Amino acid sequence: MSEGFHRVRFAFVAVVFCAAFGTVGWKLTYLHLAYRQDATPEAAVELPAMRGRILDRNGRVLAVDTPRFHLVADPQAVNEAGHVEVLAGLFGRLFQCDAVAFEEMLRQPASRYQRLRKWISLEEADRIRAMKLPAREVWLEPAPRRHYPLEELAAHVIGFVNAERQAGGGIELALDRWLRGRDGLRKVIRGRRLGEIADRRPLDIPPEEGATVELTLDADLQAMVEAALDEAVRQHSALGAWAVMVDVRTGEILAMASRPSFDPNRYNEAATDALMNRAASYTYEPGSIFKAVTMAAALEADIVRPDTVLDCEHGLWHYCGRPLRDFHPYGRLTVAGVIQKSSNIGAAKCAVALGEARLEQCLRDFGFGRRLCEDLSGEASGIVPPRHQWDPLTPTRIAMGHSIGVTSLQMVMALAAIGNRGVRMRPALVRRVADARGRTVRQFAPVAEGQPVCEATARTMCELLAGVTQPEGTGRRAAFPGYRVAGKTGTADKPCVGGYDSHRNIASFMGLVPAENPVFALLVSVDEPQPEHTGGVVAAPVFRRIAEEAVRYLRIPAGDLLPHAVPLRAEEGPDDADWAVM
Repeated sequence: MSEGFHRVRFAFVAVVFCAAFGTVGWKLTYLHLAYRQDATPEAAVELPAMRGRILDRNGRVLAVDTPRFHLVADPQAVNEAGHVEVLAGLFGRLFQCDAVAFEEMLRQPASRYQRLRKWISLEEADRIRAMKLPAREVWLEPAPRRHYPLEELAAHVIGFVNAERQAGGGIELALDRWLRGRDGLRKVIRGRRLGEIADRRPLDIPPEEGATVELTLDADLQAMVEAALDEAVRQHSALGAWAVMVDVRTGEILAMASRPSFDPNRYNEAATDALMNRAASYTYEPGSIFKAVTMAAALEADIVRPDTVLDCEHGLWHYCGRPLRDFHPYGRLTVAGVIQKSSNIGAAKCAVALGEARLEQCLRDFGFGRRLCEDLSGEASGIVPPRHQWDPLTPTRIAMGHSIGVTSLQMVMALAAIGNRGVRMRPALVRRVADARGRTVRQFAPVAEGQPVCEATARTMCELLAGVTQPEGTGRRAAFPGYRVAGKTGTADKPCVGGYDSHRNIASFMGLVPAENPVFALLVSVDEPQPEHTGGVVAAPVFRRIAEEAVRYLRIPAGDLLPHAVPLRAEEGPDDADWAVM
């Protein structure tokens, strides 16, 4: 070919390359300048962290964050594009509501940010994405929402999280610093045509998911307890009821329930009194269940033995010029009989012999008068008046569970100490906390906090308390075939102006199963039951129902025992009540 032809071809190729690169360069320059001119100032967008899960001891989910989104718009951009009516109509049809509300929110040309719809579901978000709406006008913001899949189950223990992502009560509040995670932060620049300019984010810090909290609670045991309480409230027309079950060997709380209750998914619909965890936050006079503590202290001090005989004054004893009565009149009873029949007079005489100093020390050693569990938000400390505020009658009233304020958690932990050979364990509600990578950041280990009574005294008390559930005892309705139950009944009149109201009671039963080698302690209280009102008639059967299911569930071996007698009718045989004329 001629030299001229080669020159022409070279020139042609050069022109094509120059045109192509020139076009690309012009386009890049245009886009750069357009973005610079049309971009809005940078805006900070908070990226909410997913809150950590709450699990029971077997990994069952009790609380979890579910993916949700806020539908957000830039009304200024929508108005400039003339899309107000179109978008309002689309969203009205999508959410099956009046489009006028969306139109009102969008017709705000001075606004650059408007939430059109909060907490839309993942499915709704996918449908919005499929519409391929202008990104600079409408977008989705992550907004996880707390969900409680088992609804009311363990609501008072778990607590709730409100719409502003603030914890309210329970584990949600007590361990909020672990659960809430760390929100992320992103600064964005939005162009007029293409929405956010992703490669020009001045700041992009991703969120960190919260830690997972594994509780000591067992969801199945919790369900058993709650079902029994619901039935008790219905059957006895009670104001409420509560119960606590603990592992006596470790102090782990296996179940904790309170009635009335609430659904944490709809916490804002609950009555105020339904939000209280009565098992840990309600301070009350426990009544005769407290005699287990009094008699344990008397045995530990070697003031009495099980066969020591006490004169119960045929049901009426005057001390310091004031009368003290038993529900049934008794003459001479052994210490074993005092516990089995729940004699107020017998217990009061033991407290007097024990002395104020040793009685006060006993209360402190068993953990009364202070909070016990660091992971229970709202836990009450109870009321234990210092000894210098006592009058001569105070020891006789404390002996039978009056003139002192306790929580059910304190009472059940005191009983658990007796069942644990005298060693008092710290109650635990959290077994493990693991970060988002699964690394353990906190691990539960059983903690012994003291030994209020020696092993010999504890074993003796278990045997004496087992007599309470025999056919002659006040707690016979708590007994069930195959197992020995060591327990104590209590019926406390509620304080009122000038004394006590005998028509308003708290009926309780607490027990250890099995009596000879306790695995768990359980306390049940029923508030103002009607018409029956004593712990032996009202609370003991509730205990029996829970314990009978629990021993099968926990696979606790049955003892080599004959079945107990069928419980007597309410009007048959002895029962307990606290009659203290102050």
